[in-house]
Amino acid sequence: MASLSNEPPLMVEADNNQTEETQQNRNRQIARSTVIVMIAFAVAKVISLAQTVIIANAFGVGSEWDAFVTANRIPELIFTLISGGALAHAFIPIFSGYLAKGDKEGAWRTATHVINFIFTVTLLVSAVVFFIAPWMVEHVVAPGFTPDQIEQTAHLMRILLLSTLIFSVSGICMGILQSHNHFLLPAMAPIMFDVGILIGVIFFMPVMGVTGIAVGAVLGAAMHFGIQVPGLIYYRARWWPSLDLHDPVLWRVIRLMLPRVAGLGVFSLNFLVMNNIASRLGTGSVSALDWGWRLMQIPQTLIGTAIGTVVFPSLAALSEIGDEKGKRTLMSGALRFILITSIPAGIGLIVIGQPLISLLERGAFDASASALVYSTLRAFTLGLIVHSALEVVARSFYADKDTLTPLWAALGGATINLVLSFVLSDVGEVERQTAMNAAINLLPITGFQPEVGNVSGLALANSFGVMFEVLSLLWILRRRWHGIQENQLATAIIKTLIASLIMALVVIIIEMGWHQFIGDRGLAFTVAQIGIEAVAGAIAFFVAAYALRMSELQDLVNLVLRRQPIKVKGA
Repeated sequence: MASLSNEPPLMVEADNNQTEETQQNRNRQIARSTVIVMIAFAVAKVISLAQTVIIANAFGVGSEWDAFVTANRIPELIFTLISGGALAHAFIPIFSGYLAKGDKEGAWRTATHVINFIFTVTLLVSAVVFFIAPWMVEHVVAPGFTPDQIEQTAHLMRILLLSTLIFSVSGICMGILQSHNHFLLPAMAPIMFDVGILIGVIFFMPVMGVTGIAVGAVLGAAMHFGIQVPGLIYYRARWWPSLDLHDPVLWRVIRLMLPRVAGLGVFSLNFLVMNNIASRLGTGSVSALDWGWRLMQIPQTLIGTAIGTVVFPSLAALSEIGDEKGKRTLMSGALRFILITSIPAGIGLIVIGQPLISLLERGAFDASASALVYSTLRAFTLGLIVHSALEVVARSFYADKDTLTPLWAALGGATINLVLSFVLSDVGEVERQTAMNAAINLLPITGFQPEVGNVSGLALANSFGVMFEVLSLLWILRRRWHGIQENQLATAIIKTLIASLIMALVVIIIEMGWHQFIGDRGLAFTVAQIGIEAVAGAIAFFVAAYALRMSELQDLVNLVLRRQPIKVKGA
């Protein structure tokens, strides 16, 4: 075999130019796709924020919203384990393979068998949960609920199971359209789901109470499926009412999805444990945990999920051709972009969290409820960074067709989360206090109330568990890929932290001056305060980052302005 040194210089230069052009085309596509996905996610989050404002004003941090949040846990778990993202990762490659070979009959036959099997399993599991819903609420999900709360939660859970059935089909339809390189309707589907919930919040909730939100969720699931139907018609989708359990391709899909299902199941079980403990910490604890998670998820989705979704196909392609340097460069570059955006976003949530919460709840929370939500949000800010990083780090293993290593890391993180949840939440002390108060109430003495435990400890435990996942996976990647550009990653973290702390100092000074000279004068002033602090903080961060010569910042600006493709430096 001739070496490259024996090739004509023009040949080597041509190869280099072709490689550079391929890299630029890939980066340009990543930039374009990232913007599209971010816009879609942003629209969904805006709608979700509208829901949050109305729900906060209606229920605050109280028992009814506790019931809805808890009722959604089991239906959400069923969807995650049976027909969630794991199925898409297993189904799309096989369905796409049939299309690539021109075997449309085989493609639609496989889709039919997968849809029918998944729907049947979901129906059977949902039917069981429907009948034992009160027992599951009392003994599994929320043992600290009162009998009335248990009854209401079981009622809501039974309604939400209908949305799970619809999603079992709609999720596969998304995979079908994506296999045809059609991404517009799948991107719009989550938006339609949020629109359905918003309809329930605006029109059904005033009449039906919290049950109206559950009905809106079912409507949203139907709209999630309905928006994709035109695409299925366009691609002439075919379906037969048959269930062939002897189809080897069906079982191949199932085998491929099992490790990923287990990983997603661990994530969902983490939240079941957190919900279980929060239900024992006093009224409003489950709601506070949910509000903190919702607010943290806004930047996490726009940053981590968007970038992870876009870079995954490129990572898989580089893995397929054995380009280790390309994988290392792409993963490290994507991770640096996540760090320089999620770190200031997390610190920003801490410094403007209180006025942001007051803007959303608009008087629905009392002082103690606002403090509870804010402390939970503050504990979740570490989770914002590590959850965002996990979106890229875990996908690096999936690109190498390794779904077991992320599972083991998730199990280790779940163990840490479980132990720290009990330690940091003070649930044992709360239960002892509750028992003491119950005994005191037997006497003719009034005024004793159970203390609320440390809900923020649950959020912090979750953050530490995910941090373990990220660090352990990065350590393994560093060994497998012979480096992960760790020096560049460390430099980016240090510079971003410095710039973010300068940003925080500017915001704190503005907030102190605002309270000193203006104070709380209503909604318009709160909006103005948040806007001024956000703009001033952003300017301070960019000035500090420019002074620190953060090259990733210029790349990020180019991505947003689309002036040139992303350029990530090699090792």
